[in-house]
Amino acid sequence: MRIGVLSDTHIHLAEEIPAEVVTAFSKVDLIVHAGDFVGLAVLEGLKRLGEVKAVHGNVDSMKLRTLLPEKSIFVAGNKKIGITHGWGSPDGIENRVKELLGDVDIIIYGHSHRAKIEQIGEVLYFNPGPGWQSFGILTIDEDVKGEIIRI
Repeated sequence: MRIGVLSDTHIHLAEEIPAEVVTAFSKVDLIVHAGDFVGLAVLEGLKRLGEVKAVHGNVDSMKLRTLLPEKSIFVAGNKKIGITHGWGSPDGIENRVKELLGDVDIIIYGHSHRAKIEQIGEVLYFNPGPGWQSFGILTIDEDVKGEIIRI
């Protein structure tokens, strides 16, 4: 299973989604957005590319905050995945999101604008960075592989 991962797009229109993201996400099984879309049209544009799992971020519109949860947990492949945007200082963000999401195999988050893939204990932390600079591809087979793609 291939999952396209995006966060912190900070745009209002689907047409503002970088072409590299649109091309890559047209070839994935699932799209995950970890919040700070800003505009509802961005979520709708991603849904035209495929199935989307998403949470709201701290700068999202009230409409997005009403439609999307703060956190989401789902199973993909054989892995339990938690999504949240994150909050506060980039320092210690992994501890905060882990506390919120609990027992999961993979945590997808954003907020810090720092692309990062890190295994801490049994959990893979995946932050694709800000959507205008980078996005991620998470591949789940027998193993899990994360990749950050710079725009």
